[in-house]
Amino acid sequence: MATPKQTVTFLMGPDEFEEFVKEWVPTQGAKYDLVERQGGAGDHGIDVAGFLTQAKLEGEWHNYQCKQYKRDLSWTTAAQEIRKMFVAAAAGHFTVSSRYVFVALTFAASLKRILSKPSECRAKFLEELSTTRDKLVSKLDDDDRRKVKELAEGTDFGMFSCIDLDHVLEEHMTTPHWLARFPHVPPANGPSKLTPPERPRHDEARYVQRLVDVYRERFPDKISSLEQVEDVTEAKGHLLRQRVAFFAAESVRLFARDSTTPEYFDQVKEDIYTIVVEEAERSHPNGWERHAAVAICAGTVAVTETILKPYVGPEVRKGVCHHLANDNRLIWCREGEQ
Repeated sequence: MATPKQTVTFLMGPDEFEEFVKEWVPTQGAKYDLVERQGGAGDHGIDVAGFLTQAKLEGEWHNYQCKQYKRDLSWTTAAQEIRKMFVAAAAGHFTVSSRYVFVALTFAASLKRILSKPSECRAKFLEELSTTRDKLVSKLDDDDRRKVKELAEGTDFGMFSCIDLDHVLEEHMTTPHWLARFPHVPPANGPSKLTPPERPRHDEARYVQRLVDVYRERFPDKISSLEQVEDVTEAKGHLLRQRVAFFAAESVRLFARDSTTPEYFDQVKEDIYTIVVEEAERSHPNGWERHAAVAICAGTVAVTETILKPYVGPEVRKGVCHHLANDNRLIWCREGEQ
């Protein structure tokens, strides 16, 4: 089975490689209004653009130039792309981007050295601009060539940088697109552990109220509200365990949302509900017993094979029951049971 690096290097075509880069671009820390592929005929040297304003190419934007060459990307090729960008900008097709990133499989060490010294890089570029046989430049008249030169002279060449495939793959792994691209390679980090805050959050209100109903039913002389749960040791410990379980499931939900796909957590909920609803619908002496029976039953469910399965342990399964209670799909207390 091909590794992610082998997949990108040998199995992706140019269009898919640009799409792969587009998926990665949002990891770069900029708050893009839109990330868009521009590659194709007449793209003026833009493969993927990250727009920082709604003005798009007329405002501030970043250019990601994709090069899927099996050989090292050299200064000669990079300079040709930079000339293409300046010629198009001088012609009024767009403003000069504030960042220009070459994304390639590998880079020549000489290119990295040149780009690491912006002032020297600009001087080298300008020197070559006056002698290049690049048809894109040589066909320009003197006035247009002067515009290109002045634009380059006024540009901070610190905007140019290069990022190789290993770096891109490491950051792409943090996106929701990773598993769609490489389903056999799970993200490096699983769900982050969440600790319940001291007081229930607003998104806990419904399932916590369902538990308060259980405590009110079990301890009718001691508990009538959430605040009174603190005074009953058995109920207090029980509530804490349920909240810990809820947040264990919440951590998996967030992981699915941010690193895989939300549908995977929805599938876990459906798997568990399909089995435990039968136990929940049975007759029980009270809500306390129903909840306990359903929690035990949840531990027996065989969840669907997805990337989430290794993270859906007993505590998460119990917590999913409270997510289902939040959805009004599980209720613990029923009138007339006692």
